[in-house]
Amino acid sequence: MSVKADQAHRAPAVREVAEYLGLPEREVIEGLVAANAYNSASLDAAGTTEERSAAGSDSRAPADTVGDIDPAMDRFEDFHTLAPLLRTLRERDRRILRMRFAEELTQAEIGAELGISQMQVSRLLSRTLARLRSGMLAD
Repeated sequence: MSVKADQAHRAPAVREVAEYLGLPEREVIEGLVAANAYNSASLDAAGTTEERSAAGSDSRAPADTVGDIDPAMDRFEDFHTLAPLLRTLRERDRRILRMRFAEELTQAEIGAELGISQMQVSRLLSRTLARLRSGMLAD
């Protein structure tokens, strides 16, 4: 390097770092990009202004949340338990569940769509949900 960065009162240019280290400029650039991805902060520090405004004024420091029970974990576990049970259902039962809970149709609307009575839809839903419930509770 012809001029030292501290003598020039500036950060060295990529070309200068590459020459000093004997590396191609491309590798120096990759290293700089990788270094920018790293950001350390104290576990006791409150979130940034953006994080606090996104979370509300009640934003806690990371250390205050370490070890907390994640409420989404139960939902995650339920989905992974439920998915194989849903695959065991007949197509009609899956379709009824989809119409009722995903499309939010009423039992009467489902019955009209399938050409069956609302009472039959109610019985099918009750039977299917009981089967899923027992499968979820089984170990």
